[in-house]
Amino acid sequence: MFKKISLVLFLIISLILAGCGGQSSQTSGGAPEATDNGEVKKIGILQLVEHPALDAAREGFLDGLKANGWEEGKNITVQYQNAQNDQSNLKAMSNKLVNEKMDLILAIATPSAISLANETQEIPILITAVTDPVAANLVESMEKPNTNITGTTDMNPIEQQLKLALEIVPNIKTLGVIYNAGEINSQVQVEILKEKGKALGIENFVEATVANAGEVMQGAQSLVGRVDAIYIPTDNTVMSAYGAVVQVAEENKVPLFTGEATALETGGIGTVGIDYYNLGKQTADMADKVLKGSNPAEMPIEEQKDPQLIINKAGAERLGVTIPESFLNKADQVIE
Repeated sequence: MFKKISLVLFLIISLILAGCGGQSSQTSGGAPEATDNGEVKKIGILQLVEHPALDAAREGFLDGLKANGWEEGKNITVQYQNAQNDQSNLKAMSNKLVNEKMDLILAIATPSAISLANETQEIPILITAVTDPVAANLVESMEKPNTNITGTTDMNPIEQQLKLALEIVPNIKTLGVIYNAGEINSQVQVEILKEKGKALGIENFVEATVANAGEVMQGAQSLVGRVDAIYIPTDNTVMSAYGAVVQVAEENKVPLFTGEATALETGGIGTVGIDYYNLGKQTADMADKVLKGSNPAEMPIEEQKDPQLIINKAGAERLGVTIPESFLNKADQVIE
């Protein structure tokens, strides 16, 4: 009889402990604390692909939220999805974030924003690293989105970048550009590149279009011997394999310029570019307002205020280019 009672008690205690242990916490510190009104906000993040610029935008966004008092494990939960540049992943992940009723979703890069916009017109969507939200049909205008979408654009100062390239390599008459023609953001940049470039005296443009990261090296190789320099816009596909472009350019001593500052850590000569970490923080400031009740439809799309002059001195030397001291002295950052 005693054994039976002991066995029953053991089973009851085991079930109680199992019930307690089965509840998973959002962070290692336990369940999130509520906000002052008792609510924990759910934040979704959908990123197109991993590469330094988009990663920096995400990190800046999370740090910016924290600076505004929104911290994972306290008053927000964060669900991060990375589509690895796969359209089917984008659709499935967008659907998941919408179905799980996020309070706000950050879309990193144009394809992520388009995918989310197709899934919801109700949940606020904050965009970053999106070049032209109007051309992408995400908003009605930069000044007044009039949709559930607002955020920041990473439209490049392309004219300034071309002027920089021509000051360092004055003999550029034929410029090569590598991009994914399926990315609306890249299409917009290439059209601007041609318009501004012709006005500055660049006579010809040779385009190498790629469909995926695996084609980037071949695209770069196709430009060798045909161009005086190569320019890479803020193209997500090419940037995910930017190292291959650097390799080809350095092996063949082809001057390489990029629209993306973070890429210069890998190689290239220089840019007047956007700091994606700061762009992410700027987006977080806007997200803070939305979480506190502001209407995205009434919030203008913002640009980064201070593009930086970044020079990669060591990268230029590997390409056979000497940077004038005047550029090194006025650069915001010099990579040795």
